[in-house]
Amino acid sequence: MPTTFLMLPPQNNKTREWAHLLAEARPDLDIIAPETMEGAEQVIAMADGAYGTIPPALLARADKLRWLQAPQAAPPAGFYYPELIDHPVEITNFREIYNDHIGAHVMAFVLAFARGLHVYLPQQLRREWRAVPRETGDVVHLPEATALVVGVGGIGSEVARLAASFGMTVIGIDERRTDKPQGVAELHRAAALDSLLPRADFVILTVPHTPETEGFMNRARFRLMKRTAFFINIGRGKTTRLDDLVAALEAGELAGAGLDVFEQEPLRADHRLWTMPGVLITPHTAGHGPYLDERRFEVLSDNCRRFLAGQPLRNIVDKSRWF
Repeated sequence: MPTTFLMLPPQNNKTREWAHLLAEARPDLDIIAPETMEGAEQVIAMADGAYGTIPPALLARADKLRWLQAPQAAPPAGFYYPELIDHPVEITNFREIYNDHIGAHVMAFVLAFARGLHVYLPQQLRREWRAVPRETGDVVHLPEATALVVGVGGIGSEVARLAASFGMTVIGIDERRTDKPQGVAELHRAAALDSLLPRADFVILTVPHTPETEGFMNRARFRLMKRTAFFINIGRGKTTRLDDLVAALEAGELAGAGLDVFEQEPLRADHRLWTMPGVLITPHTAGHGPYLDERRFEVLSDNCRRFLAGQPLRNIVDKSRWF
């Protein structure tokens, strides 16, 4: 019996191209790419592997399914549900493909805050020439600064490497990693977060949205940070309570925030964060950069090869924790 791989709908030009390339590269893999969910329903019982998002009704008929390649590095809302977690299917994702792009984005925030651009950019819009007095804290001297990186996977490790290259002391928090990656001076588990927050000049979140991380950055934790510290989130918006962040900023409990992700996206036009002093906002673009589709296809193609050969797959997810 041939091994069947299903490209779940809806299709787009990229997934159609991938199906064609996989069929050419893996002739021993039967690639099916239905355009509609009705077409997927007709073939799901044959599928040994699949790419995309699978709804519960389709999963209930996936009697042979052993592997599902998720379409993102972090799960879209609703991707994991009890039936999928309980199903024996192994899930992989696209983590690691954004490391360089997001690492650079984080450092753009860090350098902007360190050199006072959160002060000078609004002044530029007002055509206002007014230098902050030299000794009053418009500059963070990075060789004397500490970065707390919450989540030291591929992205967090790249952030640590870059931050350390500027002389920063990097403290990492990670639930899986046992070895300290390049640039990390200390590595801790999540239970140490509250004791580490007061040490950081920059608190940088790279963690995905999981049951454990939802809303874990809240008012109580912002109050543990230095009043001169900056908060940066490029992971997932639902990890941070925005109302609590706004309240902390308004109370002067931290110096500023660099945000690429938000509890609800897009950030509504009347949200106070848009105009708050010390806040830098980008519209969920930290991962933007070249070669992403090539990297996605390389992971998918390599996992197809591994699947056929009975070898361990890349980027296996702990389904109960969503990452």
